[in-house]
Amino acid sequence: MLKTSKLNLLASALLAVTLAACSGDDGRDGAAGPAGAAGADGANGADGANGADGANGADGQDANAALSLKLVGTTPALAENFDESAAEIVAYHPESKTAFLVNSNSKAVDVVSLEDVTTPVITLTLDVAGDVEGAVADLAAGALGGVNSVDVYGDHMAVAIEADTKQDTGYIAFYNVDGTYVSAVAAGALPDKVGFSPDGNYAVVANEGEPNDDYSNDPEGSITVIDVSGGFDVATATTADFQAFNVGGSKSLTGPVRISAKAASVAQDLEPEFIAFSDDGATAFATLKENNAVAIVDLASAEVMTVLGIGFKDYGLPGNEIDASNKDGGVNLESWSIFGTYMPDGFDAYEVNGITYLVTANEGDGREYVSDAADEADCAAQGGFLFDDGDCFHYLDEIRVKDLDASQFTDDLVAKLGADFQDQDKLGRLKVITDLGLEDASACATLATTGQPIAFPDETPVAGCVYENLYSFGSRSFTIWDTTTGRPVFDSGSDFERITAQQLGGSFNASNDSNDGDDRSDDKGPEPEAVEIATVDGNTFAFVALERVGGVMVYNITNPQNATYVQYINPRDFTVDDVAVEANLAGPLGPEDVKFITQDGEMYLLVSNEVSGTLSIYSVSLL
Repeated sequence: MLKTSKLNLLASALLAVTLAACSGDDGRDGAAGPAGAAGADGANGADGANGADGANGADGQDANAALSLKLVGTTPALAENFDESAAEIVAYHPESKTAFLVNSNSKAVDVVSLEDVTTPVITLTLDVAGDVEGAVADLAAGALGGVNSVDVYGDHMAVAIEADTKQDTGYIAFYNVDGTYVSAVAAGALPDKVGFSPDGNYAVVANEGEPNDDYSNDPEGSITVIDVSGGFDVATATTADFQAFNVGGSKSLTGPVRISAKAASVAQDLEPEFIAFSDDGATAFATLKENNAVAIVDLASAEVMTVLGIGFKDYGLPGNEIDASNKDGGVNLESWSIFGTYMPDGFDAYEVNGITYLVTANEGDGREYVSDAADEADCAAQGGFLFDDGDCFHYLDEIRVKDLDASQFTDDLVAKLGADFQDQDKLGRLKVITDLGLEDASACATLATTGQPIAFPDETPVAGCVYENLYSFGSRSFTIWDTTTGRPVFDSGSDFERITAQQLGGSFNASNDSNDGDDRSDDKGPEPEAVEIATVDGNTFAFVALERVGGVMVYNITNPQNATYVQYINPRDFTVDDVAVEANLAGPLGPEDVKFITQDGEMYLLVSNEVSGTLSIYSVSLL
């Protein structure tokens, strides 16, 4: 408010009137006196009237909208399928109400009728290996190995199958959904996940390119982009490789991409695992799990544009607590000044306000390459560094904290973790990555390039080869990433371990082939394996499968920056002993893939269970 002007007070003139005893004229006026001091400020004026109210904003979506899952059906759990990879990836054809289930061990795809979702029935088995071997002129019987994935678009299906020698060329087989074989296209080494682009113009496969057991043959990882727009019988394939990212190449890795010191080249070390797409079908994304990175591929040019290292998760921050030991007597979620490497496996993508977000299931994975050997001399002759009961180790990137010599930690790291951090009820049992967190990697290079863990137990530590930080495998969470910045906007923190502990109690962090609780705390915890995104009634949900303890986590991710927990369901029977578990009597074990479907106006979630070899069907109801 404006204040009133100051007013000057004029001093009054003083008239000196003297009454003379005798009559006479009045004297002249005296001079004016000096001006008085300024008066005090006047009072503030009244406030002006309020302006008109602005228009109301649009209604937001209900962030608390929730779903409820209920198990309604499952394929028979056969004892002979236990832990035999009989149910890995699942796809669905709505018109025929049919699911397609990868049976890797049988080199086949099982066709499952969902006409009655409470009683799914396997009606047909596709001999993928036989079909491709019979159709491709230069392939002999037995040349192909396990089937790794399947996807459906329209009335056609794509199946990824690896060579019997994994480092050789794999194939993508195309079928009509009635099971009729159409054609096959050569892919790269170890084709893992195949997926159709949203417009159906491309089938894209991540070729993992893993080394062989003695690490003597390490093919390049790659991504095969197959143009099927002209028909599946005339499909053409283009390889999107990573050679431009090799040392001296035209492109650079972005961020902290993990490259093994034993790798002959960057292109050989990068191992694409899973495929997702932008909504417009122009871009494919591939997880590079072991490299803790994501590749971005332009489909029109079949070119890898970016390899993005996605960084690390700080377990020292509030809300990121973990149980780091399987020998600490149960559930003990604690903060530790160490880091997790996200290392995502399955993932999916969705768009909000024109921004594509990736949703990753952060499983984690170590590398272990082991051949058979008769004795130590045979192992040494093969180039291995350790012989152990018939196993000859050629590469191993993990070690327990307790097995590192006390001299291999900086003073600052010891101060952060506490003097007793190597005790087995603290961090001692935790498996950490040998080639991350080194103060001076060059001091450890000799051991690293041999494939031997740095200062393997009972070996003399290398002088100067010390750790300033520790990094574990995976992050025991799911994460939402903004593709425009490459940064995470949400992470579920310690939710998975905390929620499973609340619901399962002593069965917390069990493995997928044993009901012993706390068994996986020293490794990667619940191991988030796969994620599916679905939009229901205007809200977007993420379904995250936990490979080890089992079950599915549901989150509302409508707002990527503020995802909210909805439900955890796990129908596994934790009351039976391990004999019953191995007899396949414990229910769904080892969720590997999830698929959201609608059928007859109802919503369902299909979950393929690798260890029990079953397909589970959950009804999905909006609350």
